[in-house]
Amino acid sequence: MHILLVEDDDRVAAALRSALRRHGIATTRLARGRGAVDHLAGVDVVLLDLALPDVDGVDVCRAIRAVSEVPVIVVSARGEVDDRILGLHSGADDYLVKPYDIGELVARVHAVLRRRGPVASAGDQLDVVAVDGVSVDLQRHSVTVDGRPVVLTRKEFQVLALLAGARGAVCTRSRIVAEVWGRSWPGANRTLDVHVATLRTKLGRPDLVQTVRGVGYRLGHSG
Repeated sequence: MHILLVEDDDRVAAALRSALRRHGIATTRLARGRGAVDHLAGVDVVLLDLALPDVDGVDVCRAIRAVSEVPVIVVSARGEVDDRILGLHSGADDYLVKPYDIGELVARVHAVLRRRGPVASAGDQLDVVAVDGVSVDLQRHSVTVDGRPVVLTRKEFQVLALLAGARGAVCTRSRIVAEVWGRSWPGANRTLDVHVATLRTKLGRPDLVQTVRGVGYRLGHSG
């Protein structure tokens, strides 16, 4: 994933880019808003501050929306209701007030991508991910192993579906917890580990859900 970060504060930008890198997200940073529309090629999401030194971020958002449907998330210290309404009316897909939790930001990034992504038909082969004899139907919410149905709880399926949808890419712990449970808490990582362990047992593929130490999980071929 590639994010365009439009942020004039060097310290904030450096910290955010480092945090996003740990989540496997690449960034291009612009310190000014003017010309941002010239850097949209290959960008999946724009993170846009409103308090820019050369032009108001609202105008930047409007300029982006005039030429592209790329998702825009405003990340701003302006937290008043009127500011949020103005940002959304200018074309932003979401609005996050500083300071914010990086896990929440990453979850919102993935959420806007899901909303902007193409809606596939139920019969689309991309909705079925098959790895090592395990078939995950993302539309029908069903799982089979070597053609045999496997019953999963709702949370177990959501974890597996998230990993399957990543097509082999690593999903960070914070992203999985945020998207499956919608929040984080002190015992969240332990809860996730228990669900992964149960998944491995039910699927009969201990190495299918692979641990990436210090980062999260990915789906891969066992053996």
